[in-house]
Amino acid sequence: MKIAKGVIDEIFAHAREALPEECCGLLIGTPSGIDAAHPARNLESSSTRFLIDPRDHFGAIHAARESRRFVIGVYHSHPRGPTTPSPSDLAEASYDDYVYLIVSFGTEPPEIKLFRLDEGVFVDETLEVE
Repeated sequence: MKIAKGVIDEIFAHAREALPEECCGLLIGTPSGIDAAHPARNLESSSTRFLIDPRDHFGAIHAARESRRFVIGVYHSHPRGPTTPSPSDLAEASYDDYVYLIVSFGTEPPEIKLFRLDEGVFVDETLEVE
């Protein structure tokens, strides 16, 4: 899946801003690429969990529709952990057709990885930066 470099920069900035807590948001684009990040409030206010504010989720849906795109995924950060999805990430992943992007500040330099759900398991998805 393709992603614009500017979108990665926005996601990293959001994640840094939220430290030491997790940030979260929605990914907007098409089945072949991520064109925009839509930041959301983390209702959990936690360094190990996130819960996207439903108002922000609906806001992302409306923003995507206005530009004839779709919400295609979710992003969140792991302030101290790896980019590997946590057990709670898997338990709470509820959209089989979404991609899941994780930003990690637990490594130097920080990392970003993309996953897709396949039969209840996260699998790595190739992320091509444009």
